[in-house]
Amino acid sequence: MDLRKLKTMIELVQQSGIAELEVTEGEERVRIVRGHPSGNLDASAAAAAAAHAAYARSAAPLPVAIPIEGPAAGGEQSSVPDAPLGHIVKSPMVGTFYRAAVPGAKPFAEVGDNVKAGQTLCIIEAMKLMNEIESNKDGVVKAILIESGQPVEYGEPLFVIGA
Repeated sequence: MDLRKLKTMIELVQQSGIAELEVTEGEERVRIVRGHPSGNLDASAAAAAAAHAAYARSAAPLPVAIPIEGPAAGGEQSSVPDAPLGHIVKSPMVGTFYRAAVPGAKPFAEVGDNVKAGQTLCIIEAMKLMNEIESNKDGVVKAILIESGQPVEYGEPLFVIGA
């Protein structure tokens, strides 16, 4: 799907007042949803996010949700809870997220665990290489934001570390 089509679909959602639009082209699927809990994503940012998601997807196609904010959004409230406050550990690469070294093994970190800077939190597999992702801050794991086996993008939040 090219950027012009995505922009057109976003404008259609904004102008029509519909809450959600999902389009499938071959193996690519895009889902556009009005409203955003943080209230700071505009149409151009949504289009950029959509373009990035369309071209940087893994081998298995995944649905993409694109929140829209603006006058057509109607100020709808979301039932999505706010993420825990704290230091965010982000993915340094694109790959597949794993919480443990091997399937069925004890995860490197659990919610509530005390971690030290340099301690392994997870593994990201990229191009058949296993990359250990370490905590860059001492603290307590407040949240794990990705499920094991899920694809991750560069800069995507993985963990929340609190005091």
